[in-house]
Amino acid sequence: MKQSKNYLILLLLIIFSGNIIAQNNGGVIDKVIAVVGGEMIMLSDLEQEISVARFRGVISEANLRCEILENLLLQKLLLAQARVDSLTVSEETVEARVNDYVRSMIVSLGSEKAVEQYWKKPIFKIKDDARNMLREQSLAQQMQAQLVQGIKITPIEIEKFYKKLPKDSLPDVPDQYTIRQIVLIPQEESAKFEVRERLLELRERILNGERFSSLAVAYSEDPGSALRGGEYGLSPIDQWTKAFRDVLITMKPEQVSPIVETEYGLHIIQLIEKQGNDMVNFRHILMKPKYSSEEKTASLQKLDSIADLIRQDSISFPTAALRFSQDKDTRMNGGLQVNPYNLSSRFEKDQLNSADYFAMQNMKVGDISVSFEAQDDKGQTQYKIIQLASHIPMHTATFTDDYALIQQMALSSRQDEAFEEWVKKKQMSILIRIDPEYTNCNFAYPGWIK
Repeated sequence: MKQSKNYLILLLLIIFSGNIIAQNNGGVIDKVIAVVGGEMIMLSDLEQEISVARFRGVISEANLRCEILENLLLQKLLLAQARVDSLTVSEETVEARVNDYVRSMIVSLGSEKAVEQYWKKPIFKIKDDARNMLREQSLAQQMQAQLVQGIKITPIEIEKFYKKLPKDSLPDVPDQYTIRQIVLIPQEESAKFEVRERLLELRERILNGERFSSLAVAYSEDPGSALRGGEYGLSPIDQWTKAFRDVLITMKPEQVSPIVETEYGLHIIQLIEKQGNDMVNFRHILMKPKYSSEEKTASLQKLDSIADLIRQDSISFPTAALRFSQDKDTRMNGGLQVNPYNLSSRFEKDQLNSADYFAMQNMKVGDISVSFEAQDDKGQTQYKIIQLASHIPMHTATFTDDYALIQQMALSSRQDEAFEEWVKKKQMSILIRIDPEYTNCNFAYPGWIK
């Protein structure tokens, strides 16, 4: 331990006695601008983060460099603790984050070529530069989550938190809606048969030499991948549906799968690359069954008949949902929809399924819609009626009506306090040095300057 401390002191003397440990990189001198424990922050690290911030649209301000430097200092502080606690992050997770990072830039700029021109380096070099940064971010985030994960808060503490809040700091809660639904899902096998025939024809064309990617652009109904030739990029295999996993595990590169059916529709898949047993890159073509007008008419008429029975008080909406609805996620709950964003039964307007939103625009609480066609969150066709069960108008958050929101605010506040306390204590016990150029920064945590 003593030897390690002496090494750090020697290291700091070397670093800050003239900004040594500098290298000439294309005419630009890189240097160490801060050390936290055994973790160093290079000038190039700071410049890279500033470039990323500007790419994301952050306006350059007078204190931008200081704010980003403090973020890096916090990250290094967490990273130093993560190493003490022997935390690790899998390379699969890192690679997934690298691919997401690059993919988001491609989406923003329109193509790989545009990204390479913006950063003035090839994609592989952009990934190399991002890899260590994202690995350290993952470890720091994991460490921060571990620091606050055991924090709990009681109902009494939540109420005290609410009472202490200045009224003008309470958030405004937009209009919220609670909706019940009865859903019929088309079961016409002839529609699936037609899709199978079309996919078999495409598969034959691929096996006879046509490019899978070209056919994916022309025919795939997956908006997330069609424009990229059906390709998703290297990703953990366990993030895909079981049907996909079962097929991908057995495939070899360039092999084209038989037809695969999932809750999203029917697919054919081409494996591009497999790294170990965990990471895969593949293309796919997705097609969804198109149901006949007869099937649609029959479903809509049945739903209108159910709605009439409910309006006549012959049956309640929850009972009708249990008896007739084919949506397994809501039928046992009286048709009550659950908001996937917060797992409550309340929805804001922009969280509603677009078809539900248009159906309920002129409805009053208790009204039942006419039948209509919609798509579920997987893009599958369904027919439904909905009931507007409740409407809470826009208001300032209250303890009674918005308990879950107040609870989250109180918990977040407690977690922030615990993290701030940890940072201040850690600053006192760990070796920290910052280049004099940055000692005039107005840091949120003054303990960086010793």
